[in-house]
Amino acid sequence: MQVSTLVQLGVTGLLAACLPLSMVWMSADANKYRKLVWVAAFLCFDLIVFGGFTRLTDSGLGCPDWPGCYGLANPFLAHAQISAAEAAMPTGPVTVFKAWIEMIHRYIAMGIGVLILTLMIKSWLQWRRSQNRAFAPLMPTLLFGWVCLQGAFGAWTVTLKLQPIIVTTHLLLGLGLLALLVWLGGQEDNILKPPQPDPRPAGLRQVRRLALASAVVLALQLFLGGWVSTNYATLACDHFPTCNGHWVPPMDFEHGFTLWRELGKTAAGHYLPFSALTAIHWVHRNFAAIVVVVLAATIWRAWPHAALRPVAKWLAAALALQALTGVATVYLSFPLAIAVLHNAGAALLVLLVTMLNYKAKYQLAAVHVPSRQAAAPASLQP
Repeated sequence: MQVSTLVQLGVTGLLAACLPLSMVWMSADANKYRKLVWVAAFLCFDLIVFGGFTRLTDSGLGCPDWPGCYGLANPFLAHAQISAAEAAMPTGPVTVFKAWIEMIHRYIAMGIGVLILTLMIKSWLQWRRSQNRAFAPLMPTLLFGWVCLQGAFGAWTVTLKLQPIIVTTHLLLGLGLLALLVWLGGQEDNILKPPQPDPRPAGLRQVRRLALASAVVLALQLFLGGWVSTNYATLACDHFPTCNGHWVPPMDFEHGFTLWRELGKTAAGHYLPFSALTAIHWVHRNFAAIVVVVLAATIWRAWPHAALRPVAKWLAAALALQALTGVATVYLSFPLAIAVLHNAGAALLVLLVTMLNYKAKYQLAAVHVPSRQAAAPASLQP
């Protein structure tokens, strides 16, 4: 790829970041750093949803090289190559429409990379000046390393031709980036306005444990959901609650859950049997019941606590929506809008479970600080 193309792509990434950076700079919020964190989190959520749209429209190879499109900076410049590929294979992965979807996805990702780089630079500069814990650079530096790793998996997604484990890891890293940004935003919120001690602190420790358990089971379900999507196993079960008319249909777990293999192939290079796709779908569907139980228990325990109740309400609504869209995807034979909404629901669950975790953590800290302060004078007595 020519240097001029790389420069054009870099300029495109800067332009994609200009609008959100301008909004942060011109906002009335005095804490521009905190504002930038939450803007980056919002755009990361949007990128995950658009990434789902890219995957579900089979646009992941709309430009079959990386980081440009046929070695050029945008589909306008590569129009001749794209048209030739489309003419040679009209039902193939390369079309003008798919090329634009894929490149817009990359442009947004580059813009978020610029925002996170800005966060890291600002945090280091402010930290060296003031040592203010609001600008502690550890998390922004971790975010920058994370987004670089995410970019590498984005490249491998294309160069390894949508290999399922690579695409699934790319999805999970995107959701992890969202969780880290939300956690950093929560830290900034609590530094700006420290939480008041909960008047009913007795159950907070249990809420914290359940919130952590919710994060673990949700992460497992996200892997399973990504594995369904990247193996195109969404319609491997065409009934609900049974699968193809059976509670336990014929399944091939060995080939279905062999991680390192090509798309649609076994590790030996043979075509993946349908029973393997059935196993992938069936496991994701049944593990969803465990996720619902654990998250419902977490919501129930968090509800009595005033500081946690708003997040618990949103989490309950998101969980119900996710279950509804999951069932609708099967009943309606995979309509694109419902499938994208299901993908967005997964990102929303990540956001809300992360928020619940940090709020429970800081509520516990707010309870412990006054108790330690109250105990300190007594410890100094002879």
